[in-house]
Amino acid sequence: MHDMNRWIDRACRGLEALIAVMLALMVVLVFGNVVLRYLFNSGITVSEEVSRWLFIWMTFLGAIVALREHGHLGVDMVVQRLPAWGKKICLALGHVLMLFILWLLLQGSIAQARINWDVTAPTTGASMAIVYLSCVVFAVCAGFLLLLDLWRLLSGQMDEAELVMVQESEEAVQLQQILAAEAGDASAHRKGEK
Repeated sequence: MHDMNRWIDRACRGLEALIAVMLALMVVLVFGNVVLRYLFNSGITVSEEVSRWLFIWMTFLGAIVALREHGHLGVDMVVQRLPAWGKKICLALGHVLMLFILWLLLQGSIAQARINWDVTAPTTGASMAIVYLSCVVFAVCAGFLLLLDLWRLLSGQMDEAELVMVQESEEAVQLQQILAAEAGDASAHRKGEK
């Protein structure tokens, strides 16, 4: 299990790097298009279309990373007050519902990708199925992560602190990340002193 977690963490870091490259390319395309339009009265023809596609892919890939880091926002005030068994039931029900929604998303995305496989985009001429494949990738990866969390819950490998997987606010997420990093630094410092 530990090896799988390391592999998933590496895959998420790879996704983060890919998202950064996509964002940089999107900025170059949009900014370059604006500069060319205002200074030279020309532009990059594919800029708008490719930027839109990059944004769609960045959104779905980012959602995978956020799901892994349990960074999605939600209301946890009721679940926080439940006993451990209540938190487990809520978590299991939530994961089962999300898996069902992902199944629907996967089916719909595959159907749309098939329908749009031969439809070409106006400026690039690429298949419009590229847009719907981002949903397929998200549904498969998110489903895997949810099944892994559900298996950890049912096999008793999940701590009580992990039973609430949403955050009330973005500030709380950032604070927890800072505290976790500081705790890791302190632990490494103590090991170095020994």
